[in-house]
Amino acid sequence: MRTIAQQLKITDFPFTVEDKDGHVIYFESSDGYWEKREFDAEGNEVYSEDSDGWCKSEFDAEGNEVYYEDSAGTIFDKRPKGKAIAKVEEARKLLKQAEKELKEVRSE
Repeated sequence: MRTIAQQLKITDFPFTVEDKDGHVIYFESSDGYWEKREFDAEGNEVYSEDSDGWCKSEFDAEGNEVYYEDSAGTIFDKRPKGKAIAKVEEARKLLKQAEKELKEVRSE
């Protein structure tokens, strides 16, 4: 897969792209290493992906990081239990639906 700089034939590095608030949302170095980032309305970095993996975060109303997960499997969850339990229940429902659909496909 070609990087953005390679696709655009950029030769001046580092290559960066900023959003309207001045946050660097894309970075690429001359060796092909790249990063892309997403920010919420308060300026918190909520998603980051690079040549090696990804991570995502959630923040509470005070700007405290309450959830972190990365592609290596690290998870920190400081969200109120109600929200975490709701996410688990949602995942269970999706899994149950997927198992039902798989069973239907296998029986055809």
